[in-house]
Amino acid sequence: MEVLTPAMATKNVDLLIWVPGVLGLLYSAYMWLAVRGLDMEKPPANDDKATQFLADPEYDPIFSLNEMKRINKIVADGAMSFLTKEYWIMAAYILGFGLFLTWFTDVYTMVAFVLGAVTSIIAGLIGMKIATYTNVRTTYGCWKDLAIGYKVAIQGGCVMGLSLVAVGVLNLFLLIKAYQRILPNEKQEDVKLMYEMIAGYGLGASSIALFGRVGGGIYTKAADVGADLSGKNDYGLDEDDPRNPGCIADNVGDNVGDIAGMGADLFGSFAESSCAALVLGAAGDLWQYHSSMMFPILISSFGIVIGIITVSLVNNVYKVDKMEKVETALKLILVVSTVLMTPATIWLAQQCLPPAFSLAGVPGGQVQWWQCAVAVNLGLWSGLVIGFVTEYYTSHSYHPVREIADTQRQSAATGIIYGLALGYLSCIIPVFCLGITILIAHKFAGMYGVALGALGMLGTMTMGLTIDAYGPISDNAGGIAEMSKLPPSVREKTDCLDAAGNTTAAIGKGFAIGSAALVSLALFGAYTVRADVKEVDILDPWVFTGLLFGAMMPYAFAAWTMKSVGTAANDLLEECMRQFPGIMREQNPDEPDYDKCIQIATTASLWEMIAPGMLVIGSPLVAGLIFGKNACAGLLSGALVSSVQLAISMSNTGGAWDNAKKYISAGYLLDKNGEKYAKDSECRKNSVTGDTVGDPLKDTSGPALNIVMKLTAIISLVFGTAIKNCSNKSGGPYWLG
Repeated sequence: MEVLTPAMATKNVDLLIWVPGVLGLLYSAYMWLAVRGLDMEKPPANDDKATQFLADPEYDPIFSLNEMKRINKIVADGAMSFLTKEYWIMAAYILGFGLFLTWFTDVYTMVAFVLGAVTSIIAGLIGMKIATYTNVRTTYGCWKDLAIGYKVAIQGGCVMGLSLVAVGVLNLFLLIKAYQRILPNEKQEDVKLMYEMIAGYGLGASSIALFGRVGGGIYTKAADVGADLSGKNDYGLDEDDPRNPGCIADNVGDNVGDIAGMGADLFGSFAESSCAALVLGAAGDLWQYHSSMMFPILISSFGIVIGIITVSLVNNVYKVDKMEKVETALKLILVVSTVLMTPATIWLAQQCLPPAFSLAGVPGGQVQWWQCAVAVNLGLWSGLVIGFVTEYYTSHSYHPVREIADTQRQSAATGIIYGLALGYLSCIIPVFCLGITILIAHKFAGMYGVALGALGMLGTMTMGLTIDAYGPISDNAGGIAEMSKLPPSVREKTDCLDAAGNTTAAIGKGFAIGSAALVSLALFGAYTVRADVKEVDILDPWVFTGLLFGAMMPYAFAAWTMKSVGTAANDLLEECMRQFPGIMREQNPDEPDYDKCIQIATTASLWEMIAPGMLVIGSPLVAGLIFGKNACAGLLSGALVSSVQLAISMSNTGGAWDNAKKYISAGYLLDKNGEKYAKDSECRKNSVTGDTVGDPLKDTSGPALNIVMKLTAIISLVFGTAIKNCSNKSGGPYWLG
């Protein structure tokens, strides 16, 4: 069958990447100026000082305003201090691994690796900066009115979501254009080699995401667990009582883990899925057409425009003037962006792809443009389904979490048992969604279709990141309100924003895990092309050995990161308990030493992230370079299948325990007398225990397993040629002959 030329011209393709990228940066700047425009020079006019004085003679709005600014500065400085130290470690890694990469590949792959790593660092830094800038303004907005607080938090999230995707798209496109000018690209082998070099961009992004996720995750959960155990259970203090020396470190952790770490994670998914699609596309007929090769990047660039339209539409049409409207507004952002993205991707496929063409891994048949459109939209809608299934299992609005809360009347043990069971059950529907997406996408377009499914799931990443950033911003806003001694009505509003943010954060984790699974499989397909792996036969002893080790690796990784949280939390707990006697005495109490707790959490998390990182980076290299390409293929298969189940169950179990605690603390669960459970009741303490156990599962080990899947696969792809050269003819180790 004759291959026809795509409808879209090269010039128009480039414009459709440049213009949305620049537009995303400009709109991010506009959102940042909107956040900055909130005047915080004096207390809100609606703060009736006389009324508040009647309720609390010690209340002083001027003091509270100044205290808000002081506390936010401590949080911002602590987050920046952590990231600065972490980035120095990352800089050493980039230099060392870049030289190692050049030895086994070439200088062009190394340059792409460095650019991807630097872009990932920038992405995390942008997110952290805007979050720490928006936290206090969200508090101030809620002091004035709920609608203002919600608007500010969403605007801050938009800055992160839109700018991160825009920077990622533009940098990848600039790299491609530069290599097209420098390197020969007249033959298919030249084009294929060029995109294999560009895969270094995804490796750099994912490497930094690993350290960001693990380091930030250990920090945030060590601080959270340490503050909870010392403050809540031992002294009966509230969540963000300013007398708890660990509470500032907890707020810092929200920014370095949930903001910088999540941003780097999803940016890595975008970079890796784009690189996988580019490598696989170049191995078929698509290498001849610029518009066809740019189709994967156009999906993400169109996502920027769809994100801007979605935010403008939802914010203008649906007014958040009541607490019960907050969660609906956030869900509308996800649903509307998915609906708008559907026809956009169909039009793009029809314009950019030839009517029919061949692809590597799709023997004996032609792929049609509409089949690629179906693959993209399968990923797009599967992501939404996985997100809402995750919400069902982790929100206290539904039966599973309420069932956990009910069991915590008796003991912490029963709550933990039910939580573990919930996590295992929550894997079923997401795995079905992923399986159906993979089956149909692969049937239509081979591994290229799987890569497009991953890009479809990430098509609404601008909005996913927006609501992901919104959650920690609202959480920190509540902490600042509590520590600044603002009226209880302000904390009620921030808690409302935070509760909705917890739900959408769980949805975001579902997106991240699902996209990671698809990305990993697509990268695995690209690896088999580059390493010349014809088939992965489970009866091959090297494949099966690699499979066993790959399946074990996520468990070893999870164990190390969980122990790291425990080690760091113990150090922080000891420091808090050392300070508490002086802080809690009635006469001349000591001031909490927040800085000491921040330093302990920073040092512990940075040291503890190294071993898990080396495990993930080193395993595919050892498997491939020493034991051959078949062993490496087995390792990738085992790591993917094992990681996706473990990531879903751990994230959902931890999220369910967290929201069960919130359900009981909010007074929704009543005792046998129809009364709310008191702070010192066994039921409340049991729920805190469950939440504490779940913290490292949902915010450290579980989310970091996304990167275990992706990073092992992208390393294997980048080193694919070297791994092939270190294998014998049957795919085993070269030293066996």
